[in-house]
Amino acid sequence: MELMYPFTISVTLLALLVYHWTAFNSGMARGKYKVDAPATDGPPEYRRRYRAHVNTLEQMASFLPAMWIFATLVSDMWAAAVGVAWCIGRVVYAVGYYNESEKRMPGLFISFFSTVILILGSIVAAVMTHF
Repeated sequence: MELMYPFTISVTLLALLVYHWTAFNSGMARGKYKVDAPATDGPPEYRRRYRAHVNTLEQMASFLPAMWIFATLVSDMWAAAVGVAWCIGRVVYAVGYYNESEKRMPGLFISFFSTVILILGSIVAAVMTHF
């Protein structure tokens, strides 16, 4: 049996690893800064880790479907390539945010524009397929 979309599957797994890495960092910060569940407020060092984690989850809601639609309509390889950029952007975002709120912006731009490319590429491909 031939595996369909092997590159997109691999990047989906990578994105899940990035997400779980941010979850781990958020959880570790919860313990370090003594923020008892279910509280989400605490010192800025905790809140930045928490927000990096939650924002990654929020971004996955548009990134994953966009990557899969792009893979289906355009290319498995190109969807995965843009997906890797998204994953790198999320790591850059988180590491920057962990240090200082303003340092999250480069990673935000990388991951945001990766998703935009996937969405716009999918729209173009869908329109071209039907006309």
